[in-house]
Amino acid sequence: MSQNTTTGDIGQQAVFIKTDPYECGLLQKEVRGYDFNNDLKDLNKPIDYNALLESYYTTGFQAHNFGEAVNILNAMLRWRLSDEPMMENEQEPYDDPEVRKNTKCKVFLGYTSNMVSCGVREVIRFLVQHKLVDAIVTTCGAIEEDIMKTMQPTYLGAFDLDGKMLRLNGINRIGNLLIANQNYCKFEDWITPVLDAMLEEQYKGKLWSPSLMIDRFGKELNNEDSILYWAHKNEIPIYCPSLTDGSIGDMLYFHSYSDKKGDGLVCDIVSDIRRLNGQAVRAKKTGMVILGGGVIKHHICNANLMRNGADFTVYINTGQEFDGSDAGARCDEAVSWGKIRLGSRHTKIYAEASLIFPLLVAQTFVKYQREQEEKKLKEQQQ
Repeated sequence: MSQNTTTGDIGQQAVFIKTDPYECGLLQKEVRGYDFNNDLKDLNKPIDYNALLESYYTTGFQAHNFGEAVNILNAMLRWRLSDEPMMENEQEPYDDPEVRKNTKCKVFLGYTSNMVSCGVREVIRFLVQHKLVDAIVTTCGAIEEDIMKTMQPTYLGAFDLDGKMLRLNGINRIGNLLIANQNYCKFEDWITPVLDAMLEEQYKGKLWSPSLMIDRFGKELNNEDSILYWAHKNEIPIYCPSLTDGSIGDMLYFHSYSDKKGDGLVCDIVSDIRRLNGQAVRAKKTGMVILGGGVIKHHICNANLMRNGADFTVYINTGQEFDGSDAGARCDEAVSWGKIRLGSRHTKIYAEASLIFPLLVAQTFVKYQREQEEKKLKEQQQ
């Protein structure tokens, strides 16, 4: 330190270090949130929620990740094989321009059972009803609760309700949701004759897998509120590698003791992994939309490994990666495994899915479906 240099000078040199902040190319997108004054200019107009959600992209933090997810899903929905140059050795039928124009990205949707416990069920049903997804992976609770909701509702409760009191009153709690135990009794009454019929078909040579069982449940339901109903009607497979981990497992266990000829229904999981992986391998482009973690997330990601990774990926969960959990793993970890393709578009929204997913669907799948229906209407009017 020279005699003329003060400690204040040293501090200033450290704080006001001279650099060119624009040279690195990072300072391009200005952070700016939504200006609600826009909604006061004309009081006859409603609040512009579309503009509000679009502003998330430049808001920062998880709002930006939401905006990025919107962009990824919109690109996924609008991609067509005709967007890509045709390879010299392109196989039939993908050498046909008309086929290429109508070949879409295959969408794999994954969600944990609590998404069906809550009102996200109706959002998922919309996607399946309008054929906006091509394959689903979920857990056992999502299957049985979709069926039970066609018979009896789930009710709002509170996170802090006393467990002992609920148990004595025959009420089961899922977070701040309540399911009466009688719902499971009604479920048993419904599923037992279905399992009886399936067992008779097994005697005649029918081989069951989890997806075929679930499709059969959807066939037996006559309720348009049901995810399973629309999955069966639209031939969208629902995979559930953990089909016995819930009330359905209980029912299969009890039912096995009523089989006088053997040990009950046999469920082949190998045929399902061939079917799921095959869907991924044969797809020209794939997208993954995954709510939550664990088996549903890993199962979809692993299927996409078979094709060297998905092309569009959106995760929504609250998991952190410090413990090495599957839910906590960021997209970049999946890139290292080959489950998300190098150079592809991906993001993770750190948020509780019931808060975010309906908004995400509104900004992507719903807008896309409206465009398709408006297009059909115009064609009919011509």
